[in-house]
Amino acid sequence: MNTIQAIILAIIEGLTEFLPVSSTGHMIIASSFFGIAHEDFTKLFTIVIQLGTILSVLVLYYKRFFQSVDFYLKMLVAFLPAVVLGLTLNDFIDELLENPVVVAISLVIGGFILLKVDEWFKGSDETKVTYMTAFKIGLFQCLAMIPGTSRSGATIVGGMSQKLSRTVAAEFSFFLAIPTMLGATLKKSYDYYKAGYVLTSEEVNLLVIGNVIGFIVAILAIKSFIGYLSKNGFKLFGYYRIAIGLILLIIHFFIKPLTII
Repeated sequence: MNTIQAIILAIIEGLTEFLPVSSTGHMIIASSFFGIAHEDFTKLFTIVIQLGTILSVLVLYYKRFFQSVDFYLKMLVAFLPAVVLGLTLNDFIDELLENPVVVAISLVIGGFILLKVDEWFKGSDETKVTYMTAFKIGLFQCLAMIPGTSRSGATIVGGMSQKLSRTVAAEFSFFLAIPTMLGATLKKSYDYYKAGYVLTSEEVNLLVIGNVIGFIVAILAIKSFIGYLSKNGFKLFGYYRIAIGLILLIIHFFIKPLTII
């Protein structure tokens, strides 16, 4: 991976992490086109730069993190399903991450869901997140273990299915990203350390660049997304997902097979 590739991947991460379009799917697609998806450092990079996007949520919503212990307990309840399922299906998930067709199909299916979600949950205006609501959103988050599904998309739809307003569901999704992404980063980093992987000084610099850029872009993306979502809903994101997914399938089956490994 070179500096330009690192910058592009970081911009993609910052733009897509909190949008319902699947940041993992986009990172897999981009790194595959660069021809670096198979590299160990690329796999580590795409996880570790999530720390920058986590920091963007802390900066934008810092006041919310000083409200009450109840806030943190609800985050824990929502986080637990992903912990249990993630540890249980870790190897299977890694296999799915290496399949661009899975990403493409998930993008298309998720796109059609986003086209209908505003209609399905029309009138949802609840602003209070209960413990049961948090747990159910956590179950929805587990769907995002399928590459291309979108963690933010799954959790926002999960929140709306519990009658939360679009804005409240989106903000809860942002908060839930912190323990989820932090846990994934620590787990992946530990796995690489345990396997004896040692970062070079150049790779450390790329990680720093990636986190800084991801942080800046994520702040802009979150601000824009909340404003757009409250007024316009999900349809644009649905059409985008379908278009990208179909283009990938056409490329893979009719032009050139997309490979990651």
